[in-house]
Amino acid sequence: MPVISRFNGIVIRMYFLSSEHNPPHIHAIYGDQIAAIDFQKNEVIEGDLPLRVLQLVLKWTSLHRNELLKIWETQEFVKIPPLE
Repeated sequence: MPVISRFNGIVIRMYFLSSEHNPPHIHAIYGDQIAAIDFQKNEVIEGDLPLRVLQLVLKWTSLHRNELLKIWETQEFVKIPPLE
């Protein structure tokens, strides 16, 4: 699972398998905690993150929603800038 971005100790990944299921989502990893996040609805589908970390991830997904959707649809890996 390629790393799309890293910031504040958070790693953002997306599966690149045609068998990956909808809805379009990313996987946010913070230490040993992982959450799958629907970036179109900006909500957690599975897993858990500390509130502060989740807020940062949701802010980042809001800023990069179009880029994330393009990656999901084309399955072409592109690095996305971190949250600053």
